Amino acid sequence: MKYTLTAVIILTLFIGFDMSQSKKSDTVEGILYSDGSAVSLDMDNGNIVEIKRIESVGNTKQIFVAPGLIDVQINGYMGVDFSGPGLTVEGVRKATKALWKAGVTTYFPTVITSDIALTKKNFTVLAEAMKDPEIGKSIPGFHLEGPYISPVKGFRGAHLEKFIKTPDWKEFQEIQKAANNGIKLITLAPELEGAIPFIRNCVNSGVVVALGHHNGSAIDVQNAVDAGAKMATHLGNGCANEINRHHNPIWPQLSNDQITPSIIADGFHLTREEVRSFYKAKGAEKTILVSDALDLAGLPPGEYVRGERTLLLTPNVVKLPKENVLAGAASPISKCVGVVMDFTQCSLSDAIRMASTNPAEMMSLTQLGTVEYGKRADLVVFTMEDGSMVIQKTYVAGQLVYTQN
Repeated sequence: MKYTLTAVIILTLFIGFDMSQSKKSDTVEGILYSDGSAVSLDMDNGNIVEIKRIESVGNTKQIFVAPGLIDVQINGYMGVDFSGPGLTVEGVRKATKALWKAGVTTYFPTVITSDIALTKKNFTVLAEAMKDPEIGKSIPGFHLEGPYISPVKGFRGAHLEKFIKTPDWKEFQEIQKAANNGIKLITLAPELEGAIPFIRNCVNSGVVVALGHHNGSAIDVQNAVDAGAKMATHLGNGCANEINRHHNPIWPQLSNDQITPSIIADGFHLTREEVRSFYKAKGAEKTILVSDALDLAGLPPGEYVRGERTLLLTPNVVKLPKENVLAGAASPISKCVGVVMDFTQCSLSDAIRMASTNPAEMMSLTQLGTVEYGKRADLVVFTMEDGSMVIQKTYVAGQLVYTQN
């Protein structure tokens, strides 16, 4: 059969039009984390455009699908230190891609107490990384942990005392300017001079305030909450080993209904009993899982020199060997999902809520944190093996950014 040139052009245009009309979006199948039903998710233009119930998922293993994990406290990953000298956009890209492999689609790079000039410099780098077309969608903002924290040993944790100071709103505005207004979360001590008006200023400027690394009294905590603070950073950690059994910073935060605590449920920073108690008090509705991972996370165990100190990376945690105390975590937040399920016997749905939905709500990430029609297609496909998440695929805004195969 022969066609004239005109007929070929007309036929080509017709076929092209028809294909554009019937173009299928990318599809993900799996067991929906929230109710255990088999679903097929269609994605288009970065969003979830259809959720269909299906008979079963064609795989011998149970393949789950859930919203991507959201980590609001992570200090670095795979050798990239967000607070250290030499931070580059390429380093942030390396850390981001490694976190995708761990099921983390959104995270808040956390800069800890340091020299203010270095802090500003690193936030400038992070602000550039946020604009990067490849990784920027995974970085909606930053977390400043310190320098406005308790200088007291134990409560200051691994933060260097010489850089700790009282809250300074003018100084913070300068840091925020360097971050291109990207600091969305700050951790501070409410008992410090000037902390309460500083909290009010932060809240009025749209920054979420968390209490952490502090020895505040019940009155200090309540005053901070009245000023707008609504989180407790890694509750049970950043705390002295010996505290008054009645008057300490844990009870006022745990008992206050307006505070949502974050916890490091890696199996080592908190005991099983602590995690169970915190969970019983707050429930899945008012708990956020964080990794608090250091830059050493993902590297081989051993001793590493970081600035003035030597750190010991074990297979499970990072320690300060001289003091024999914890310096930070060595696992991504996906590790916390399995641990919190084991420790509390909560459901997978509740664990994902604590690792994705709750942080999204806390940080006003309205398009993230759940699997719903119209939400951004940040998804993680995984199996649960020996009580741990094993990531199969990770999607950010509908784009496949990691696959195990």
